[in-house]
Amino acid sequence: MPAALVVELDEQQRLELQRVARHGAHWRERQRAETILLLARGLSTVEVAQRQELNKRTVMTTRRGWLDHGPASLSDLPRSGAPCRLDEAQVQRLLQWARSEPLSSAQLLSRHIEAGGEAVHVDTIKHALQAAGFVWKRTRHSLCKKETPAPSSKAVWIWPG
Repeated sequence: MPAALVVELDEQQRLELQRVARHGAHWRERQRAETILLLARGLSTVEVAQRQELNKRTVMTTRRGWLDHGPASLSDLPRSGAPCRLDEAQVQRLLQWARSEPLSSAQLLSRHIEAGGEAVHVDTIKHALQAAGFVWKRTRHSLCKKETPAPSSKAVWIWPG
């Protein structure tokens, strides 16, 4: 049986891993940093897997990544995927419409199609607006009013700025 791969850290690496484990941008980075710190303390793969409620293969993969690539192994690699079906000009047009008046995603999609844009899923519109910092808000009516207008089933995008 081959000897386990030992993770040895200098003080600077240990401090950086502790910082990432506490304040990393993504939960996967934090989890991987914690895994490396536990392995550096001398815990076995099985002990680390049990403590973090992970599969031992995940711990082994994290250790191998650290030994091969160091701190670069903490971040996720870029993922493949389909390109966005909206080009930059179409996204800018949608953002302009959403800034000018409160519209639902379905209303924005209708305008997009009327303007000659390709039919896309309403979620594509939502993702483009969220990436630009828009927040989705449901229209609500106060219960204190004597006459409550018919409830609206529409949700609108609000520009926070």
